[in-house]
Amino acid sequence: MAISVERFEDPGLCPPGARFGRIRAGEGAVLRVAVWRAEGDCAGTVAVLPGRAEFIEKYYEVVAELLARDFDVAVMDWRGQGGSSRQAGNPAKGHVGHFSAYRADLEALRAQALEPCLRKPYYALAHSMGGAILLDAAHDGACWFERFVATAPMIDLCRLRYARGLRELARSLCLSGLSTAFAPGAGGAKPYLRKPFAGNLLTSDPARYARMAACVAQTPEIAIGAPTIGWVDAAFQLMRRFEDPEFSARIATPALIVAAGEDRVVDTPAIEAFARRLKAGGFVTLPHARHEILMERDAVRSQFWAAFDAFIPGPDAPRPRMEGERKAPSDSG
Repeated sequence: MAISVERFEDPGLCPPGARFGRIRAGEGAVLRVAVWRAEGDCAGTVAVLPGRAEFIEKYYEVVAELLARDFDVAVMDWRGQGGSSRQAGNPAKGHVGHFSAYRADLEALRAQALEPCLRKPYYALAHSMGGAILLDAAHDGACWFERFVATAPMIDLCRLRYARGLRELARSLCLSGLSTAFAPGAGGAKPYLRKPFAGNLLTSDPARYARMAACVAQTPEIAIGAPTIGWVDAAFQLMRRFEDPEFSARIATPALIVAAGEDRVVDTPAIEAFARRLKAGGFVTLPHARHEILMERDAVRSQFWAAFDAFIPGPDAPRPRMEGERKAPSDSG
């Protein structure tokens, strides 16, 4: 992986040892990736796969917590968002025409960042859109992670009225050549983190919300606005695949799905129904969490980390050291 120093890396918040680089995926996409190596013994690597409109800087706290557990860490900006290249002319548009494009991003992450830089075994922590992408890849046998955790995966959207009509409208508009236009009524170019904390659907933690908003205020180019019609159409196509009752039963990779009890972005009952049919793994709902579980209050996050620690790296792997736990002294001497 080509290593570079990104001007929007924040040395005050970024965990030490970060290496930022650029990798290339299909269709000319250039992706920004950051990697960290744990000191000493390593329990493996966790690849953090963000949701739509997210960016590496948002996950600095999570990276520090994974490093404290003796994991190497990689975080990637999907094509069309964060510090990665855009697929439409307007940099505020996080556009893709089909979610298979994200599959190419995953493969590029493996071949150009994880394998050259970080230690096996490989695990993943994926949020929302990232979780949907990974679940789809696992269904198709294209998941090379040993096991993974998906928080609030985008199985279906919350309380979406007239879903069939909206799907047909998005498909029709794409066929009419409007794929790269902003989805009507979705907010246009304004990033969601430019909006006030009150009434937000993402987190009940004002301090973490303020930190995310500060990242965007400091470096506006990492933010995007509303989805494009093409992205919406592609998301609908993927979510239709999840409606198959046998879809999750065909996923062989052990997966832990963590849902948010107060989610108003994705549909928690749909996630629960999907997760019940998993062949290997488990399911947890955090009752008082909003959509962005990893950006929530400490009480919610501690519940998440308890579930994560029980699942990753798995029963047959060496147990990673918990934060604050001293390493055992050497037998020598």
